[in-house]
Amino acid sequence: MRLDKYLADMNVGTRSELKRDIRKGLVTVGGSVIKDPGKNVDPVTDEVCYLGRKIVYETFVYYMLNKPAGVISATDDKRTKTVIDLLPEDRRKDIFPVGRLDKDTEGLLLITNDGELAHALLSPRRHVDKKYYARIRGVVTREDALAFASGIPLKDFTCMPADLVIERSSEISEVLVTIREGKFHQIKRMFEALGKEVIYLKRLEMGSLILDGELAPGEFRRLTEEELRSLCALAGLSRESGARQE
Repeated sequence: MRLDKYLADMNVGTRSELKRDIRKGLVTVGGSVIKDPGKNVDPVTDEVCYLGRKIVYETFVYYMLNKPAGVISATDDKRTKTVIDLLPEDRRKDIFPVGRLDKDTEGLLLITNDGELAHALLSPRRHVDKKYYARIRGVVTREDALAFASGIPLKDFTCMPADLVIERSSEISEVLVTIREGKFHQIKRMFEALGKEVIYLKRLEMGSLILDGELAPGEFRRLTEEELRSLCALAGLSRESGARQE
């Protein structure tokens, strides 16, 4: 990998800025000053420093975000804050949310640059479970749970069987819903088909990944090694930590 690309991938600066700084002698590789931006470096074995600070290369990064209401699941938008805007300024430029949550929906969202993992988790063939907590305007009944389990027909498709657990049944009911697909506004449309309205929705789980209860809305953290291993096993992939271990 070119030295300037190595540093640009880690968001140290733009390629043009880095080429200038490398030529000024501000970068070392293995303790030696390198002034050639095109110098080939090994992301695994070479020690690269910029202004004396070690820059460790990460092939993949994985963040768990507790998405707040009011932000959109996109990488860029000129009018509305996105989930990527919630991450630190030194974030990688190639990260993206895995799937989407509606603007008013809260909860678990995985953000990464690992396209293969994202594709596997979102693949309709894998039917990865997604668990939500919801508040519903209307009394949710056992008959509703049976309808979810049978697969609710909508105008454009019939939903796969889903799990509906009633935690509180009243004028404002509280439920847990587990679906195995992720169509547009799916849970809201499923309840609408039963004459009820979703007034609050929060994703709690995606496959083996469970929302960290310590994360307030808008907060995030890196996935643990155990969380990453479990997700990759679910997706049929093998991954080590994105960062080189020192």
